[in-house]
Amino acid sequence: MRIGIGYDVHRLVEGRPLVVGGIRIPWTHGPLAHSDGDVVCHAVADALLGALGLGDIGTHFPPGDPAWAGADSVVLLGRVRDLVRQAGHAVHNVDVMVVLEQPRLAPHTAMMRHVLAEALDAPSGMISIKATTSEGLGPIGHGEGLAAWAVATVRPCGS
Repeated sequence: MRIGIGYDVHRLVEGRPLVVGGIRIPWTHGPLAHSDGDVVCHAVADALLGALGLGDIGTHFPPGDPAWAGADSVVLLGRVRDLVRQAGHAVHNVDVMVVLEQPRLAPHTAMMRHVLAEALDAPSGMISIKATTSEGLGPIGHGEGLAAWAVATVRPCGS
């Protein structure tokens, strides 16, 4: 069993879609990013890549590369799953904490778990997504951004 940790943060700007955990959530602001800015998918991707010493999401999908402009982060996560498989491993467990002041994410976390489970080819019972606020403190607490931390475990295929 191997373990990795991932983190992603983005500034929120008016007029961009808010995509979190592969779900488009109705809101006035969304992440300023080269791709769709899905902090959950990005943090999970980094955790999985880190577990196997495969670099980070920016190594595999450089933000300056026009091929990834506006990319669907669930698709990127599927490509990371393929890299995990090529390394002889499978996703075992993923735990995510999202920090966002508004809107509330609790009504969407079950669907996020489903989307991530499908993208990672893992049982949804092995995916955990939690959300919290910054209690009004700092830039995220003032509604200027959102962040996610992820921890992932991978296991050798066949075990």
